[in-house]
Amino acid sequence: MRSVLPVLTVVGIVAGLIVGAAWLFQRQLIYLPTSGAVPPAAEAVDGARDVTLRTSDGLELSAWYLPAAEPSAPVVLVAPGNAGNRYHRTPLARGFSEDGLGVLLLEYRGYGGNPGSPSETGLAADADAAYAFMTEDENLPPEQLLYFGESLGAGVVTALAVRHQPAALVLRSPFTSLADVGARHYPFLPVRSLLKDQYPVLENIADLQGLPVTVIAGTRDSIVPLDQSRTVAEAAGTSVVEIPGADHNDAILNYGPAVISAVSEAAANVR
Repeated sequence: MRSVLPVLTVVGIVAGLIVGAAWLFQRQLIYLPTSGAVPPAAEAVDGARDVTLRTSDGLELSAWYLPAAEPSAPVVLVAPGNAGNRYHRTPLARGFSEDGLGVLLLEYRGYGGNPGSPSETGLAADADAAYAFMTEDENLPPEQLLYFGESLGAGVVTALAVRHQPAALVLRSPFTSLADVGARHYPFLPVRSLLKDQYPVLENIADLQGLPVTVIAGTRDSIVPLDQSRTVAEAAGTSVVEIPGADHNDAILNYGPAVISAVSEAAANVR
């Protein structure tokens, strides 16, 4: 028994260190902004301009806005996933613009040269600032707005839709909650107890009955399991636009023709 106790003690200490490190550094693992300068909007996308979003907690965030050619056309708020910056969403902006839509590329705090550190509460404030820009600065009515959320961004815009309902919601690779997807990838950790940021997409979808929702997912997504996106779609009363063979970060799932078409079709229903 004496020889077993030291082993158990060591195992306990190691396990405690792993759990402690996961708790301390979890946001560095969740939020992965790309460092480096972002070019001016007009250099990246013809017709786009740099705009400033002002958050309720005093931050000024840079973002890109590409107005639609037709003032009454729907405008898409793009809430990105957990990596990169707005420059990586230029193919989306171009695709939506070519289909006659306006686009606001939201850039979160801590991303693309913006101040602050990302968190669920912080990103909610960033999304609220984007909504305020569109409805107050640009005088766009809510019924002209579509929210498009990529992966983590699906959690951001689903929560935003509960606070400020748009005309339609499009979710690309949504998880049921961040805790659910985390538990799938780290079954050896008490993820649900550790996570500071939860992004309860499925829970928020339940509060959006009647709102048109489109769900897009890749059939070979190795980050967000397809069954979670299907569960979100079922809760929203819709089906999944499935991209055959597409993994989470494949170009065809990020800004391919089927993605652009799905958003344009959602927009056509609110014109």
